[in-house]
Amino acid sequence: FFGTLYNTYSFFALYANTDSFTYAEADIPLAERPEIDRWILSELNTLIKEVDALYADYEPTRATRAISDFVQENLSNWYVRLSRRRFWKGEYEADKIAAYQTLYTCLVTIAKLMAPVAPFYADRLYKDLVSVTGKENKESVHLTDFPVANESYIDKSLESKMQKAQTISSLVLSLRKKESIKVRQPLQKIMIPIANATERAEIEAVANLIKHEVNVKEIELLEDASGILVKQIKPNFKTLGPKFGKDMKAIATAVQEFGQAEIAQFEKAQTYSLQLPDKTVTLSLDDVEISTQDIEGWLVATAGSLLVALDIHITPELRQEGIARELVNRIQNIRKDNDYDITDRIQIRLQAHPALQAAVTANEAYIKNETLTDSITFVESLPEGEEIAFDEVTTRIVVAKS
Repeated sequence: FFGTLYNTYSFFALYANTDSFTYAEADIPLAERPEIDRWILSELNTLIKEVDALYADYEPTRATRAISDFVQENLSNWYVRLSRRRFWKGEYEADKIAAYQTLYTCLVTIAKLMAPVAPFYADRLYKDLVSVTGKENKESVHLTDFPVANESYIDKSLESKMQKAQTISSLVLSLRKKESIKVRQPLQKIMIPIANATERAEIEAVANLIKHEVNVKEIELLEDASGILVKQIKPNFKTLGPKFGKDMKAIATAVQEFGQAEIAQFEKAQTYSLQLPDKTVTLSLDDVEISTQDIEGWLVATAGSLLVALDIHITPELRQEGIARELVNRIQNIRKDNDYDITDRIQIRLQAHPALQAAVTANEAYIKNETLTDSITFVESLPEGEEIAFDEVTTRIVVAKS
């Protein structure tokens, strides 16, 4: 937790100092901030309510866990990673200012929330933040008022949509890991069966975030997946036995005879009325185990009623883009090792390699934009270069300031 919080503050400080952000501008109205800003501020104010109530109940352990989960899962792993480009790209305008203001607010609030249980760390974090902005005139975090939740900032529907995006992303990333497909390698598509218009609207609202997070080109939402995805169902004897006793065997036999239509109906309604010879019983999804067969060229994963199918076929164009992304990563590492400033522009020389040259030609604008590169030149021999290797590429590179 402390390491993640330190890294989050360090990220903020690096770019805030570069852009001379001191919170001198008026607050960007909440309605004018991007959805991801509104989401993290909603989660922040929900956290304030939760932590305040837990401290009041003398539950510091649960309060601390809530703060830790917010910082690690929502603030660092989701908000900062998805907003990173806003901090280091573009002009110092409304969108970037909103990002700075939002992250600053989160960090100051976290310092106040954690102060009762981590007094010294919280005080240092608080003073490092407010000494630059002058937004508060207290000598110490322990002399400030404890945060009060702003109910107008809490949007439960937005929190629900983002939770769905996080769940879908987690499923796709687990499938990538299963097949050892790196996230830098773009993939074409994921398919997601949906139950109704509400679920469609929720996923469509966060589709771009999901695509960015898992590096896929498109998301296809399926209202009827019966012709594509084949489901399997089997009884869950751990719950059937205690709930239904002597009827368990008859129920299990009936469940094993369900077809695709019955399984789909069960999943959609989340309950199923089953007619036995002498009675009708109602099953819940806990009473069965539903799985989906992988389709050729696709992988399938589920979480509760949510299912995603990932297209793992990699076309030559996708392969080239993956190579380009790997090259960008190596260049960024070299920039960091050379202590280049984040605004320094560079020139690149590479030892000739057929696959790499094709990838650079197809993705040259992307590579230059991501790495602040003015020119990329291939030469036959580069003995003074640093060796880099990834996928099927082994070559040498020289990076120099322009």
